[in-house]
Amino acid sequence: MDSLNEQFGQIYDQYIDKIYRFVYLKVNSQEIAEDITSKVFIRGWEAFQNPKEEIKNPGAFLYQIARNAVVDHYREKGRTNVISADASPEIADPGTDAQDKAVLSADINIIKKGIQKLEKEHQDIIIWHYLEDMPIANIAKLLDKPAGTVRVMLHRGLKDLKDIIQES
Repeated sequence: MDSLNEQFGQIYDQYIDKIYRFVYLKVNSQEIAEDITSKVFIRGWEAFQNPKEEIKNPGAFLYQIARNAVVDHYREKGRTNVISADASPEIADPGTDAQDKAVLSADINIIKKGIQKLEKEHQDIIIWHYLEDMPIANIAKLLDKPAGTVRVMLHRGLKDLKDIIQES
């Protein structure tokens, strides 16, 4: 049993920040993101303990749980906004000066407002690829789609985002 605890502990350490960041960008609330992230790891732990459940890719498995938990959250709350532009200062690097923070904050607001208008899968792909630095192959496994399809979806999402930003 200790081995199972240690294995999941390593998975937790490897993915906790990534899952939290992914959830936070979707719900825009530190408290809600912490709650959902906790639920993700509880569900992950329950599945990990089940000998009938074979988890080949723990990261993809946790991201799928996170995606479903975010969807459940919005269903329960009846909300439609996925990302709010109000949280941009919380993402800014604390090591930058006030002027740089203001410019970065404005840029982040523009991007976040644009991302809100994208299809949900395009949002996920952009977040995973550019914020989580996840390779296309891993995103493809996570979404159960061919890598070429994910690449096209990423480029389409970026093109749509660029068009949205230019219209603003």
